[in-house]
Amino acid sequence: MAENPAYPVGLRLTGRRAVVLGGGQVAQRRLPALIKAGADILLVSPSATPSVEAMADAGEITWTRRRYEDGDLQDAWYALIATSDAEANTRASAEAEAGRVWCVRSDDAEAATAWTPATGRSEGVTVAVLSSDVHDRDPRRTAAIRDAVVEGLRDGSLVAPHLRTRTPGVALVGGGPGDPDLITVRGRRLLAAADVVIADRLGPRDLLDELPPHVEVIDAAKIPYGRYMAQEAINNALIEHAKQGKAVVRLKGGDPYVFGRGMEEAQALAEAGIACTVVPGISSSISVPSAAGIPVTHRGVAHEFTVVSGHVAPDDARSLVDWESLAKLRGTLVILMGVDKIGKIARALIAHGKASDTPLALIQEGTTAAQRRVDATLGTVAEAVRTHEVKPPAVIVIGDVVRVGPEPVA
Repeated sequence: MAENPAYPVGLRLTGRRAVVLGGGQVAQRRLPALIKAGADILLVSPSATPSVEAMADAGEITWTRRRYEDGDLQDAWYALIATSDAEANTRASAEAEAGRVWCVRSDDAEAATAWTPATGRSEGVTVAVLSSDVHDRDPRRTAAIRDAVVEGLRDGSLVAPHLRTRTPGVALVGGGPGDPDLITVRGRRLLAAADVVIADRLGPRDLLDELPPHVEVIDAAKIPYGRYMAQEAINNALIEHAKQGKAVVRLKGGDPYVFGRGMEEAQALAEAGIACTVVPGISSSISVPSAAGIPVTHRGVAHEFTVVSGHVAPDDARSLVDWESLAKLRGTLVILMGVDKIGKIARALIAHGKASDTPLALIQEGTTAAQRRVDATLGTVAEAVRTHEVKPPAVIVIGDVVRVGPEPVA
């Protein structure tokens, strides 16, 4: 056998016969990719793992329940030999050689006519890594290289812009609760490919420092003219930059649609005829309590949790919250944007029947290096906020789940 490196090639197997010999763990790992490639798959094996059997039951493969026989590779374009019978593997390999069938052997790679590379995928790109060293083929090293490249593409640390097919538009990206590691893989990838980033103050600020120098960063918190006009100005900025053919990311804290006004921005973009992608984010309503050791639900303690905006006080005519009904719930109450209104909120809940000794926790700057937790009750929370000088952003958790976990560190 010539000692030359393998020639890499992508096989187009749509509608073409692929034969798999053996229904064990190797087949279980390799079959999904063959199915995705659209191959006409024949499995020849007297038995199969439950997962492989499920593929046959679903009609994704054809299963002939017997051992390999001469002629099974007829009309095949590709063969995967993965049985525990060495003699059958040798005969099948010889049939593949005679029939000019690309053949991979799990038991003896050197006797095969093709090798399976370490393969990974990331948004329309397949990364396949083969060793060029014919004397030292280390599958662990090729897998490690594959993983490094795919992870870099997924998290945006390896930037490969779409130079031909890139479509201008806006991505509304939920950046999570603040820790830069808690943004989604897709969100980070879009951020890395952006021309313009319009960022909220509650978004993961540390990620902005990683952007290339050419990326224009606009601080949405500093857009003037008051609350309503500020949102209108943000909408206009999104539209203006997208119409210039730029890839725009609107980086928001938490999730775009959880008190994030994301739908207002999506509607404005739709009216302007601009393509919009929404990337969900980890909501602070769940992640921040978790980071502070508080489960929003717990068996035998809370079977529900309710998330409420506290930016409007209960006695404000603009309030859309039914505080009387909330006071009757037995589950967990999570309040966002409610630090400066928590005194009035607590009094309203108590007035409608919630016990004043109901446990409560305030988590300030959750998931960041500045995170701190202040524990109180509904009856003492107003004083606790003043005494401990709790400032926004902070998530407020009300309910017995506050006392479920280990005692908080002072």
